[in-house]
Amino acid sequence: MSASFSTLIGAHDLAERLHDPDWILFDCRFDLANPDFGRDAYDSGHIPGAFFLDLDDDLSGPKTGRNGRHPLPDPAALMSRLKACGVSNHTQVVAYDDANGMFAARLWWLMRWLGHHRVAVLDGGLQAWARDARVLTQGVPEDRAGTYTLCLQPCRVDADAVLARLGKPDMLLIDARSPDRFRGDNETLDPVGGHIPGAINRYFRDNLGSDGCFKQASVLREEFGTLLRGIDPHAVVHQCGSGVTACHNLLAMEAAGLSGSRLYAGSWSEWCADPRRPVATGPT
Repeated sequence: MSASFSTLIGAHDLAERLHDPDWILFDCRFDLANPDFGRDAYDSGHIPGAFFLDLDDDLSGPKTGRNGRHPLPDPAALMSRLKACGVSNHTQVVAYDDANGMFAARLWWLMRWLGHHRVAVLDGGLQAWARDARVLTQGVPEDRAGTYTLCLQPCRVDADAVLARLGKPDMLLIDARSPDRFRGDNETLDPVGGHIPGAINRYFRDNLGSDGCFKQASVLREEFGTLLRGIDPHAVVHQCGSGVTACHNLLAMEAAGLSGSRLYAGSWSEWCADPRRPVATGPT
């Protein structure tokens, strides 16, 4: 079995293994303002061998109006989709996008939820791939049957669990949204502005350097260590607007060696759909 990557992979390392039959790539490009963008971008050109996964259709489940904007997909349905692309338990999966990893990290977390740890995000995304004029293609790979044994992991919490632990020392909520949305200002995606009481803000883009790649693990460890203030990473629950960019913070913590945090997948869009749940505004 070839080398395994479980958090991030650089463009050079990916290029060296591009034709390894045990490696499968997924293009996760998406635009919240234009749901057709990802598919159109994939059709225009993608990394050779990559399959396309859509945030709304593949990486999310049906919306009820009360379970958030990107509820988790049915794990069996997601696994079926991945198996049709050839994913098996031993497969090295690589996810990429062109948005600093914000959508690719969703697939990274979902696969870990399914029990698959040989999954990594292309550091710097499609931009890093293109810096060295690496080839893109319009060719679509053929489906191929994979075999997979599902083993769901306890790496998520629901709204009731968050509500029950508000104000208690055994949970630290980290909100990945931009500071203005965290404060309750300029809310354009959800009907209510603000944040879950007690949450602290770590904008997911703060995980990145000026080149669009993740900061060094030592830097991320120091920055998240300042936020955690000695709290065990297992007590950390990540959330955002709809459970997507929160995965970016989860990935950053894992890359920094701070393992064990969990995801509140419904996040703010689910939380604020129930007026009985408390809301806070302003800075932390």
